[in-house]
Amino acid sequence: MADYIAIEHSPALFGRLVASGAKNSVLKLMAASLLIEGTTVLQNVPHIADVEIMSQVLQVLGVDVNWTAPHELTLDGHHLTSHTAPYELVAQMRASTAVLGSLSGRCGQARVALPGGCNIGSRKIDMHIAGLEALGAEVRIEHGYINVAAPEGGLRGAEVPLEFPSVGATENLIMAAARAQGTTIIKNAAREPEITDLVTFLQEAGVAIEGAGTSELAITGATAVHEVCHRVIGDRIEAGTFLVAAAMTRGDIEVEGIDPEHLDVVLRKLEMMGAQIERGDDSIRLYGADELKAVDIQTLPYPGFPTDMQAQFMAADAVAEGSSIVTENVFENRFMFADELGRMGADISIEGHYALVKGGTLLSGAPVVSPDLRGGAALVLAGLVAEGTTTVHDIYHIDRGYEDFCDKLASLGARIERCSEPD
Repeated sequence: MADYIAIEHSPALFGRLVASGAKNSVLKLMAASLLIEGTTVLQNVPHIADVEIMSQVLQVLGVDVNWTAPHELTLDGHHLTSHTAPYELVAQMRASTAVLGSLSGRCGQARVALPGGCNIGSRKIDMHIAGLEALGAEVRIEHGYINVAAPEGGLRGAEVPLEFPSVGATENLIMAAARAQGTTIIKNAAREPEITDLVTFLQEAGVAIEGAGTSELAITGATAVHEVCHRVIGDRIEAGTFLVAAAMTRGDIEVEGIDPEHLDVVLRKLEMMGAQIERGDDSIRLYGADELKAVDIQTLPYPGFPTDMQAQFMAADAVAEGSSIVTENVFENRFMFADELGRMGADISIEGHYALVKGGTLLSGAPVVSPDLRGGAALVLAGLVAEGTTTVHDIYHIDRGYEDFCDKLASLGARIERCSEPD
């Protein structure tokens, strides 16, 4: 049976939610657990498909993975039995490549299939490879696998300048450097909150790291790291998605368990659209405006506007008053969902990495297909304000990153249901 989501035109969303643990953090923390020859406990772990896939990757490597509480994972990595992450798992999720750095650091070797995941553009691993080579590793790509072999005595600290602040490359190099000899300096490092969460996790394990939250990190490798119990930060993209939903429906919601600073540029854009925002220490409340105003956005590495919020804002711009330009600077194929939004009546013209959105459109419900994780979520948001019924198909993409997406929206008053149909 194939599941789909059915959405009816919904009233203004009202209520309170608690953000799940961050998808883009927990997957890398799970990979980092490979560095620990003992037990790792992760709290605030979301029940999403990508966590299940990463669990399977770790189990193939010899890690004992267990849910020990509703949102708590215990990972026992005392005895790894393999250093190969197979194609059938890695092809489902690009984040699996995060085990490259941790396996290289702990085992001195790694064999990881070339990545899969959402089809939203090229995700080159050149910087990952160049960084590992700078630490002394020999890297070969053969038969669809990345093969890493550290020199005798293990990886060695080095200065590694990144040509672009790549999140994945930064994370892999942090993990590799955590068990390398000496100090590694990563220049032009990515600064995302999820990277700071990874740094905090490794510091708790005994790795000396300086520069958290900045573009230059200094990691002094540890010959041994100790067991950790760590709470995953709140998911800023999930929180942002629900805040956009509230803005589009002229609602009033509060999301708890999220640091407003992690969404600063998103919140400022919502305020420009007319919403009122209240920032708490660990919460965000949004009051929707009677009239939504279109706003230009351009995606950039953190602290710029996150590419993972681009689709949701394009959906909002499609029904807002005025025209806007959306510029995608991170992934070249991230406008694929715009054609599906067009099936609902949105007026969007694509030229290269620019999208011109003519707002003020009355959307109408239609059957649409989720092309990727965030595009699928944006189509659901569009369904909330469209006349009639919208059905979103291929929702396995949405399941990769949102826990109980339909139930959470329904708790706020959305007319939404998850349904099954024959394959």
